[in-house]
Amino acid sequence: MTKRVGMISLGCPKNLVDAEIMLGQLRAESDIAITNDLDEADVVIVNTCGFIDAAKQESIDTILEIADRKGKGVERLIVTGCMVQKYRSDLQQSIPEIDAFVGLDHLEAITQAVSGDVDAAPAKRKMSVRLYEDLPRVLTHGTAHAYLKVSEGCSNPCTFCAIPQMRGKFRSRTIESLVREAQALQQQGVKELCLVAQDTTRYGADLGLQNGLTQLVQALLDETDFPWIRFLYAYPGSLDWTLFELMGREKRFASYCDIPLQHVSASVLAKMRRPGSPAEYRDIVTRMRDLVPDISLRTTFITGHPGETAKDFGELYDFVEWAAFDQMGAFVYSPEEFTPASKMDATPSRKTAERRRAKLMELQQKISLARNAAKIGQSFDAIITGICEETEHLLEGRLIGQAPEIDGRLLINDGIDLLPQDLPALARVSISDAHPYDLIGSVIA
Repeated sequence: MTKRVGMISLGCPKNLVDAEIMLGQLRAESDIAITNDLDEADVVIVNTCGFIDAAKQESIDTILEIADRKGKGVERLIVTGCMVQKYRSDLQQSIPEIDAFVGLDHLEAITQAVSGDVDAAPAKRKMSVRLYEDLPRVLTHGTAHAYLKVSEGCSNPCTFCAIPQMRGKFRSRTIESLVREAQALQQQGVKELCLVAQDTTRYGADLGLQNGLTQLVQALLDETDFPWIRFLYAYPGSLDWTLFELMGREKRFASYCDIPLQHVSASVLAKMRRPGSPAEYRDIVTRMRDLVPDISLRTTFITGHPGETAKDFGELYDFVEWAAFDQMGAFVYSPEEFTPASKMDATPSRKTAERRRAKLMELQQKISLARNAAKIGQSFDAIITGICEETEHLLEGRLIGQAPEIDGRLLINDGIDLLPQDLPALARVSISDAHPYDLIGSVIA
């Protein structure tokens, strides 16, 4: 009998790529059918995220929700993803309803896990140098955008982060394999290619490539026809200015940079083991805008890290006010097991960290609104992705300065008749109204 398999994938785009690779393995099996309706699924896969406490709790809650369905339609529950690498034994003991685990090094074993032949999680936490190349994927988010994972793992020493424990040391894929995968995504109709990794700007360093990410982007520009190519997650210690020179020249290379700075105080950066200084970070923002005048900048900060004082936070607040990022996220520090930061003293209270985060986000809302309002009356290229989730009377899409899934949206309330019936589609839009996160506009061409 055909097994109907559903999947819930949580966490970041890198985790999503793993999910799509596993679905690609399952799609190749004649006795397995993939379903989007969990009520129809015989087998459910929960692809977990283990980044911070909130993400881990969401993963556990989701596993428990599916565990409650065992015997009520769901025959097997399989858990995959980052939490398997670090918490497999704990999950096995506390949630016996889980039938199998599949580790990050064993994605191809998902078919055996579905059939019940194997529990494919690795016995050791340490990852190998395994890279998943040239494997089919099932695109779960349509064809408006797709992610291309250029490397795996991370070798940075950030004291607050457990990602290296789960995904291993940094290792890059070859340019040739990435171009092949990108061409395959293009053939499926993908409009925007998003390059992702834990440390994307370090791409190719372990392969001996100089200006590796610049080389890769240039190869993708030469060998594919994507209207937009974007990269996500710049690390301040591995910036390559040739990349931004290319961005300033090439219209198809999105004028966008997501650079999670995490903090700017020299004292906190030292405790985080992060590179750079307040002066260097100001220089980075200034130089990016000099090289790419229309660049949209996004960053992320952590409040309440061990050792953060009121003075440190004041320095961070002043920097955010000065930098006027287009988009910004802020997160309360979450102590991760087995990380150096989890053993540090002088951690601000949760209440203090939450208050600081709220103050940062209140400031950023005003900045984002002002930057969005400056676009009113101007026209921009956009990708129109489909019908708005909230109302069928609006379409939604993105400007090139809005990365998928993490930034605000463009809502279309006029000119819809100018678009083709089949979306996604590229269009020229005029902006008529602005909110802190979203823009309102009409299609003009």
